Amino acid sequence: MILVNSPGSWSHIYAPLEHAEWHGFTPTDMVFPFFLWISGVAMTLSFARRKTSGANRSNLLLHTARRGATIFAIGLLFNLIPKFDLAHVRIPGVLQRIGICYFFATLIYLYTSKRGQILAAIGLLALYTGLMFFYPFPGATTDRWSIDSNAARYFDGILLEGHMWSKTKVWDPEGALSTIPAIVTMLCGILASQYLKSGAVLTALGLLLSLVIPINKSLWTPSFVLVMAGFASMIFGALQWWIDEKGNRKGWNFFEIYGTNAIVSFVLSGAIARILAMTGTGKPIFDRLCTIASPINASLLYALLNVAACFSVVYLLYRKRILVRL
Repeated sequence: MILVNSPGSWSHIYAPLEHAEWHGFTPTDMVFPFFLWISGVAMTLSFARRKTSGANRSNLLLHTARRGATIFAIGLLFNLIPKFDLAHVRIPGVLQRIGICYFFATLIYLYTSKRGQILAAIGLLALYTGLMFFYPFPGATTDRWSIDSNAARYFDGILLEGHMWSKTKVWDPEGALSTIPAIVTMLCGILASQYLKSGAVLTALGLLLSLVIPINKSLWTPSFVLVMAGFASMIFGALQWWIDEKGNRKGWNFFEIYGTNAIVSFVLSGAIARILAMTGTGKPIFDRLCTIASPINASLLYALLNVAACFSVVYLLYRKRILVRL
């Protein structure tokens, strides 16, 4: 997403580095659900260690609430910069959704069995699907998943009016209603340690469901949840076999360095982009260093410079064994 979010020109971008316009998905659309999924996987490992160290369920819930609120607050603060306009600040966002999903998925994990977690996932998807298909909002059409007329957009208009993504203004890709199925994505990660081999089944179910409910990231549709969880499980399983079981560890250090301070990297990349825009230094850098290439490659080169700048910071943290924990 660091590469995706900082092109030299939004008019010149390779197709895989763009989001799908509405239905369907691109490699870029896979990043966020994969992050939620792997967060669910990591949660089970982290909590197992904490339980071994003597933490009880109340301790874990308090830790979860504090961490979820901190992640949400960082995302909200980031949206406030540089104008600090509370009257029109975008309330949703990537970090905000991560914080909400982390809290509610952990709540379900701590207070239910594996069977309860599966039933919760099914129930949340059923609730979301029912609202999307049958909620009688004004102006509803027969196409309940269209960009101009859907229940998620309607609820965003009620709950988030004036506080949505500036590019859409009337709906938000991290809006209120679509956060419900996003919680399920993290639950799929929680369940993955027991059911990792189910990846192909989830993908197949998602593709079948897409015949009725389109795959759509902005709406985080149930078919999107299943397909992304399935792909994440299969890719994770393949990497685990290749790296851990076969011992092919060379060449992966770059990703490990980024992964040790993932949220730092994400926030830093956005901060760099905003600083360059505010100071007016972004265009001179682009003109002097990147325009030697064709327009689309110049745009990509500029994004790669942002990736390199972020890497230099997290590499320094990695070398000094500094891990920023929330």
